[in-house]
Amino acid sequence: MRYELEHHYVWTNGVTLHVVQCGPQDGPLAMLLHGFPDFWYGWRHQIEPLVAAGYRVWVPDQRGYNLSDKPKRIREYTLPALARDIVGLLDAAGREQAYLIGHDWGGIVAWYLATYHDTRFINASILNSPHPSVMPSAFLRLPDQLLRSWYMFFFQAPWLPEQFMHAKGLNLLLDTSHRGAFRQADLQRYRAAWLRPHAMTGMINWYRAFRYTLGHKEENPRITIPVQVIWGKQDVTLNAKLAELSGRFCENGTLQYLPDATHWAHLEKPAEVNELLLKFMAK
Repeated sequence: MRYELEHHYVWTNGVTLHVVQCGPQDGPLAMLLHGFPDFWYGWRHQIEPLVAAGYRVWVPDQRGYNLSDKPKRIREYTLPALARDIVGLLDAAGREQAYLIGHDWGGIVAWYLATYHDTRFINASILNSPHPSVMPSAFLRLPDQLLRSWYMFFFQAPWLPEQFMHAKGLNLLLDTSHRGAFRQADLQRYRAAWLRPHAMTGMINWYRAFRYTLGHKEENPRITIPVQVIWGKQDVTLNAKLAELSGRFCENGTLQYLPDATHWAHLEKPAEVNELLLKFMAK
């Protein structure tokens, strides 16, 4: 790469986040948000193409993950708090606006940011992540989603989910992806990130805190910034119809299905995903 990966620690919203940065300092900012049980490394196939296109790329370990702070209280992982972390990163970068890209839980944060902090983002690309208001009704409208979401309910229990993930987490990555998405060297890096003190609890606390969001009755306004949803149709954890249901919240939304990809589309089909991202960001 012409530009090296830079590892920084940035204070935002009461926590310090580890942020990998790369690309020209004066390039437009692209903010990439990982999901569960990922960390910044999950965007390894996207960083270089975005930098080559002239973007300044910031990829944080979100709170609770890897090298970032890990607050103890579950309520410190609610969506408003997670979103304020990212807004604070824009402030720290000295940018009024950025391009937003999110996957899985990072996509849920992106949905929230596109809704309630829309003036700070030019557009948003969201990969295999439903709008947060879709899930409660999806359990009734899509009966198979209740079975697919077993882990969301299991993660509400204390301490046992942490033990399960330490024992079986790498198998879950392999079981939910196509062969080759995660190499052995990649799995070693994931294992090391999960073994950092309090990391597994911090990661799972995102799920435990979501019950506070589910009980929040605030009306979801329409999303006015352009949103692109990219969805691997072979996702075994999330029904592909969730993508269509999520698009109904958008005034200017597009949906791109990748029929041969799973939940980890950006790892399995990086060339296709990168092309979609760059085309959308160039509009």
